[in-house]
Amino acid sequence: MIKINKFLSLILIGVFGTTICGTRSVQANDDFEDFLKSGSIFGEARYRYEHVTQDNFPAASDTANASTVRANLGYKSGTFKGFQLLVEGQFVGHIGDDNYNDTVNGRTTFPVIADPDTAEFNQLWLSWDGVPESKLTIGRQKINLDNQRFIGSVNWRQNDQTFDAIQFRNNSFENVELFYLYSNNVNRIQGNDHPLGDLDSNIHALNVSYNLHKALKIVGYGYWLDFEQLASRSSKTLGVRATGNMVLSREWNFSYEAEIATQSDYAANPASYTETYFHIAPSISGHGLTFILGYENLGSDGVNAFQTPLATLHKFNGWADAFLSTPAGGLNDFYVSASYKIEEINDFINGLVLTSVYHVYDDAQSLSGDYGEELNLSIGKTFGSLDLGPFKNFSILAKYAKYNSHSNIPSREKIWLQAGVGF
Repeated sequence: MIKINKFLSLILIGVFGTTICGTRSVQANDDFEDFLKSGSIFGEARYRYEHVTQDNFPAASDTANASTVRANLGYKSGTFKGFQLLVEGQFVGHIGDDNYNDTVNGRTTFPVIADPDTAEFNQLWLSWDGVPESKLTIGRQKINLDNQRFIGSVNWRQNDQTFDAIQFRNNSFENVELFYLYSNNVNRIQGNDHPLGDLDSNIHALNVSYNLHKALKIVGYGYWLDFEQLASRSSKTLGVRATGNMVLSREWNFSYEAEIATQSDYAANPASYTETYFHIAPSISGHGLTFILGYENLGSDGVNAFQTPLATLHKFNGWADAFLSTPAGGLNDFYVSASYKIEEINDFINGLVLTSVYHVYDDAQSLSGDYGEELNLSIGKTFGSLDLGPFKNFSILAKYAKYNSHSNIPSREKIWLQAGVGF
């Protein structure tokens, strides 16, 4: 379903057909040729091996293994009378056996690895910046707002989450950015074959940021989500977010993020609730080290909990993905993170980042108490200075997650090995 992109096709035909056919000057045709010729081709290829062991499956099928590859190829045009076009295709396929549940292959006796085989237009949009300090974009597009806690492209999974949408950005006021989005369809990571892979929607998102100083950026937002097939996740969320960075000494910096929001039922949601969210995460960094101490709370009334269905959820509440949906009792996530970026050894090792995160989870309503704990480990690097021919970069990543449950949420262990190139 590409409702807005059908409208985009009409715009493309109208704008360029009128310009070329209605304008007889050679210069106009030359400008249009430059619009196409001055564009650039881009893309990436990414291989991933993922291993999952999960407790709530029979011993014979409690382990899933997936080898998947995704390939993106796109074209971004130059500009013509303020217009710019981007087209990107995405292919995802598995290699070897599919002894895992990709959400559409019917292998439900195995744990989920949500990377189904797909082939689709990942992005197809037209933008126009003919109004000073403004940009209008219409079509299928990736949207990442702030830290992606509420709206993101879920780039961790092989199939991106994209939006058939109209977005508008304006920077008329100094240090202020106004962002508005309307979307009538969400293309989710499960792909078109899944019943909830395309969500008919009526989404309005407003996000206004103000950079006062390096030490303080304030963002106010409102997200009105109305889903036809997933009415239980329709919601209205209003919030404020603050981030900043301060120099402590020549070698050390202090950073922070703090956020508070309220969410209530909206549109056809059969529930009636109002819940709160807050997150605070101060950090200190220096000499290649970064330490973060964080606390995130997703509230609940014991029946309905604060939900973020359009987020890049893998970034939050542990890499084991035990909390992709907030439990009915809500969630408290206490976490500590330490990472180290290696420098001044040699060109091959420099830039390697080692990260460890430890989570302790609690029930926000004290209904079931302790949810358990989780350990996350990763090591990875992006090589950007190697002689790779047409490729701009090469990246490698190894990740590990182990969630030990103290509740009815199944324990699980995951391992990832990944390599990718971009051009």
